[in-house]
Parts: sequence; structure tokens; C-alpha cells
Amino acid sequence: MSPDENEQRKEGMKETDSHLSERLENLGKTLDTRLEETSGKEEPNKTSALSGLSQAWKISSEFIAAIFVGGALGWMADSWLGTKPWGMIVLLLLGFAAGILNVLREAGKVAQPERRINSGNKQD
Repeated sequence: MSPDENEQRKEGMKETDSHLSERLENLGKTLDTRLEETSGKEEPNKTSALSGLSQAWKISSEFIAAIFVGGALGWMADSWLGTKPWGMIVLLLLGFAAGILNVLREAGKVAQPERRINSGNKQD
């Protein structure tokens, strides 16, 4: 090889190297921006999953609490009135129904009860 060909080859490699390093920098910037975009999108998914889990715990605890309250009130009614086991059976079933109603309200299948602003109908 002649010295001129070596010189041309070195210049060609320098151009290729500079072109490749430029492409590498562009790729790095693109990856950084994509990584930031995807990390920003993953956080709401995590919070929505935690929000869904917390809502599930809330609904299930309200359901179980309604059954326990109904059973406890029925047991107390039976103790005071001497109507064993009918008070507990009736109020346990009412507690179960109240629990189902709470679950349906939280799920949006049943409308929330209306709040009355004026409880007494005063006429002036």
C-alpha cells in the first residue's frame, strides 16, 4: 500500500468513527428519554393496583363487619328477650343483606342513598 492510500483509509476510518460515535450518542439520548417515559407510566399502574387492593380490603372488611354486627345484635337481643335462636338468625341475615348492599354501593351497582339537606319540612 502506498502512503496516500493509508492516509485516505485513516481519514475514512476517522469519518466512520465520528459518524458512529454521533449515532451512539443519539441512541443513548433516545434510550434515556424512553426510559424516563416508561418509568413515568409504570408508577400510576403501581398506584392504581395498590388503590384497587385497598378498595378490595375496604369492601371485604365492611362486608364481614356487617355480618358480625348483625350476629352480635341478634345474640344480645336473644339474651335480653329470651327468643333464642330467632333473634340471632334474623339479625344475622339482616347483617348479611346490609353487607351485600354495601358491596354493591361501593361497586357502583346501586345508587348511594340521597342526603337530605332539610330533614324537617319547616314551612314559614
